[in-house]
Amino acid sequence: MEIVLNGKQVEVDGVRTVGDLLRLRNLNPRLVAVEHNGEIVPRDQYDQRELAPGDRLEIVHFVGGG
Repeated sequence: MEIVLNGKQVEVDGVRTVGDLLRLRNLNPRLVAVEHNGEIVPRDQYDQRELAPGDRLEIVHFVGGG
């Protein structure tokens, strides 16, 4: 399936949900924020939010420092 991830068209196989995408990308769900088609996805819905071809996602990492 083809989606737009952070502004780039990417092909993702075996991905059904936002949670699947995060696991595929080795991203810790507690350290990212996800926007799906213009809507922020609550962290507790990552495994329920289904993706479809052409969906647009933005994933932002939280970075600590000081």
